[in-house]
Amino acid sequence: MKFSEQWLRSWVNPQVSREDLVARLSMAGLEVDSISAAAGEFSGIVVGEVLSAEQHPDADKLRVCQVSNGAETFQIVCGAPNVRPGLKIPFAMIGAVLPGDFKIKKAKLRGVESNGMLCSAAELQISEENDGLLELPADAPVGQDVREYLNLNDASIEVDLTPNRGDCLSLAGLAREVGALYAAPVTTPEVVAVSAVHDQVRPVEVLAAQACPRYLGRVVRNVDLSRPTPLWMVERLRRSDIRSIDAVVDVTNYVMIELGQPMHAFDLEQIQGGIRVRMAEEGEKLVLLDGQEVTLRSDTLVIADHQRALAIAGVMGGEHSGVADTTRDLFLEAAFFDTIAIAGKARSYGLHTDSSHRFERGVDSQLARKAMERATALLLEIVGGEPGPIIEVASEADLPKIAPVTLRAERIEQMLGLRMDDAEVARLLTGLGLDVSAAGAGQWQVAVPSHRFDISLEVDLIEELARLYGYNRLPVRYPQARLAPQAKAEAAVELPALRRLLVARGYQEAITYSFIDPKMFELFTPGVEPLMLANPISADMAAMRSSLWPGLIKALEHNLNRQQPRVRLFESGLRFVGQLEGLKQEAMLAGVITGRRLPEGWAHARDDVDFYDIKADVEALLASAGAADAFSFVSGEHPALHPGQTARIERDGNLVGYVGAIHPELAKKLDLDQSVFMFELVLSQVVQGRMPAFAELSRFPEVRRDFALVVDREVPAASLLALIRETAGEWLTDLKLFDVYHGKGIDPHRKSLAVGLTWQHPSRTLNDDEVSTTTQNILTSLEQRFNATLRK
Repeated sequence: MKFSEQWLRSWVNPQVSREDLVARLSMAGLEVDSISAAAGEFSGIVVGEVLSAEQHPDADKLRVCQVSNGAETFQIVCGAPNVRPGLKIPFAMIGAVLPGDFKIKKAKLRGVESNGMLCSAAELQISEENDGLLELPADAPVGQDVREYLNLNDASIEVDLTPNRGDCLSLAGLAREVGALYAAPVTTPEVVAVSAVHDQVRPVEVLAAQACPRYLGRVVRNVDLSRPTPLWMVERLRRSDIRSIDAVVDVTNYVMIELGQPMHAFDLEQIQGGIRVRMAEEGEKLVLLDGQEVTLRSDTLVIADHQRALAIAGVMGGEHSGVADTTRDLFLEAAFFDTIAIAGKARSYGLHTDSSHRFERGVDSQLARKAMERATALLLEIVGGEPGPIIEVASEADLPKIAPVTLRAERIEQMLGLRMDDAEVARLLTGLGLDVSAAGAGQWQVAVPSHRFDISLEVDLIEELARLYGYNRLPVRYPQARLAPQAKAEAAVELPALRRLLVARGYQEAITYSFIDPKMFELFTPGVEPLMLANPISADMAAMRSSLWPGLIKALEHNLNRQQPRVRLFESGLRFVGQLEGLKQEAMLAGVITGRRLPEGWAHARDDVDFYDIKADVEALLASAGAADAFSFVSGEHPALHPGQTARIERDGNLVGYVGAIHPELAKKLDLDQSVFMFELVLSQVVQGRMPAFAELSRFPEVRRDFALVVDREVPAASLLALIRETAGEWLTDLKLFDVYHGKGIDPHRKSLAVGLTWQHPSRTLNDDEVSTTTQNILTSLEQRFNATLRK
């Protein structure tokens, strides 16, 4: 929000400097981004009048002009294309100083003497327009200092507002804030109802009352658009960063800046029948005021007549129904649109307008009639015309309703750390337009006005008190609380411990967005409908992720593209499964690896990572809570993983996650030319373990037996080991698979698995007969279950 300081001080004028005003606004939460002078530093420039303009004898593009300053006439050579007799312009006389400390002296241009300079807006640093002289109104007093005439001893102040403070997107809202901050009186322009002089109306139908609870329209006939916008209005708009277009558009923009109500004017002759506020038809076309043709969607609210759409509601009008030089009759509109109905619509069509900026943040639901009366009065003053009656359609059931809020003194003291005087509480809140009434000892009932739609809770009122009282005045107190130690679950491992474990294994933590490109969503989970954002930051961040893999793969690609061939990344965060109805948000832990197994070094092998590297990392995670044997790896399938290198991770038959190599087709689509391996785990399953229990160490020797077992290649090693554990007895202390072989000397359909078994008795030495009996039982069970034989 950009505004003129002079304009603001015409509403409320606390006796403080500009620096104090800016600092106080920033401390109150209305952060001032920039302050820029209304014009550059210059002197000696007056209003001049061009009496004549003759062709230069030696230059086609120059004119020899006679210019009056009200007392004398001077000869000026000028090359501006718009110089002409009768024009009033800024005249820099001999001795004048322009911005940049440029001093005007006598000069000769192509042999003709020039005694001064006629100035453009850019040369005075009033604006960037440099296509000719700055034309002043015909009634500008010749000889008056231009700085004084244009009130250029002013500054444009730009305030960066938080999205909840849509009420301050106007001079009225800012003046209300300044008045409350300095306890200064606020003088508002008087807005009186304009009497209708004819009864012509256009019927209005609101077919989408929830999106548009209030719509007002008024016919104004016989306006004269040849009349220029007054200089005072043009300057106020310019200093608010709005370019003057024509009197009608300027008035609607002026009312929007002044009161905060966006408005629009249609050419009455272009409206067929009446006005219909409705949702657009899918595929309906509309050419906007900027010349862009858009294809409307069915979720877009439009202002239409009985034949076609005229405007995107709250965003921009259509070209064919806009005000033109030939317009004689107007249809003025002012409306209240629901914030949700407008939010994101402008951006979805590649637009951003002052109107949409305000409606997306909220507009006073009771402001439309006041704005209509103010705009009508200004139009009659500037371009004349005959106003008709205001027609209004409102749905009270759909208009916002703000309930009174109870405020307690004890709550103020608790949150702000000071006891605020009752009279001070009432004064500060009343200054914001809130109606405060006592509701018992140390308690108030606060009626919230329609312009403060962001206040609904007691804490909102306390925040207002803190802002107005001054954050820098609040006492500094250290918090005091009785803290009792929290019980720590010994059977669980915490997420920070898992992070440290992965960092120790060479990973780096990544943090990626929870919303991803819908195309990436489809690549990793084809056939699943994503949960789409209603108002995304951009088109490639519009879907909520159902896996952490897309973000990690994007980070991996970023590193590979920057010559980092060895990448190990992990992330913990939420995934979002399903739609809003029944949405499941689940904490996950995921990782990706690619490149060499070990960092580059003279003592390290140059092997690339494979499936078993990432499986080992996953096993370390699963073992961190002390329940490694509760998990099992089962051959599985996942659309993002290689069909032959994918394992489901299960616990008690429930899916915990996946680990495997990226699918070759997916890698090709992502332009990944090296092997990538990924895992993803449900965090709640990983952190749950077993309570640690002490077992006394045996003093007796261990006994170990090794077997090389030949089994069918389809037999999973895990199944074989599980059967060995079942039959090896209670004294088995260790079981290792230390070799897998298939090739020469082995049936092509079979493989050799070498396992080592270790037994140890807690209270005696095991003898050979006991171990041999157990060993034979194991071999018999393996032969019966898996057709296993000892390798010879």
